[in-house]
Amino acid sequence: MAKKKIGFIGCGSMARAMIGGLLASGALRPEEIVASNRTAAKLEAARAEFGIAAAADNREAAAECEFLVLAVKPQSGAEVIAEIADAVPENCVVVSLLAGWTLAKLRGAFGGDRKLVRAMPNTPALVREGMTALCPNGLVTPGEREELLRLFGSFGRAEVVGEPVMDAVVAVSGSSPAYVFLMIEAMADAAVAGGMKRAQAYTFAAQAVLGSAKMVLETGKHPAELKDMVCSPAGTTIEAVAALERGGFRSAVIDAMRACMDKSRSM
Repeated sequence: MAKKKIGFIGCGSMARAMIGGLLASGALRPEEIVASNRTAAKLEAARAEFGIAAAADNREAAAECEFLVLAVKPQSGAEVIAEIADAVPENCVVVSLLAGWTLAKLRGAFGGDRKLVRAMPNTPALVREGMTALCPNGLVTPGEREELLRLFGSFGRAEVVGEPVMDAVVAVSGSSPAYVFLMIEAMADAAVAGGMKRAQAYTFAAQAVLGSAKMVLETGKHPAELKDMVCSPAGTTIEAVAALERGGFRSAVIDAMRACMDKSRSM
């Protein structure tokens, strides 16, 4: 197999979102990507959808790429790393999506020094609106770091962070699309109760979330300031905000994120 730019071990939802984003953005061509997966049917589906190369096994995927993404469940990490450790080229940068796996734990599993990066992308990568945190160890060169930012930034935004905040990253971006989807569903349910058609309600709710997020990112204004801009005196919005406060909305979000961080630390 010819040398590839990036390899994926695992073809689950996250890997597929990343592959789709890399290809949709034009950052890579299908022939520059190789993947392996424990389930042959899922690997074949990815090959058919994206036109990427399908490796015969994990070792083959690991042996022929510049960057290798470990996109398997954290509980499978030790087994997969033991399988591929001696097949990964010396200069290959290994990017781990294994939640809760520190750089030290990764180094121990590989049995010595290796170019390692902890990464936490999220599924909006599929629509090129992902957010990825990258935490490289000291062996990753500045050039490799920039290339990682280019690749992961091709399907959204990517930033380098320190390892102590990686559990917070899991909560604030890795898992948070689920919270947002839950809120959109609840907003749409209320709109349906108010007489709006279901499909239209989802469109209105989702576009409101999208536009609000863009205002935070593009204006640089504090979220509280943007909230105040919507809340007219004695108006409808301040009544809704008051109801959210009575229901403990912000506390519930904070509690959910703390639970997420605690689970990440314990993995």
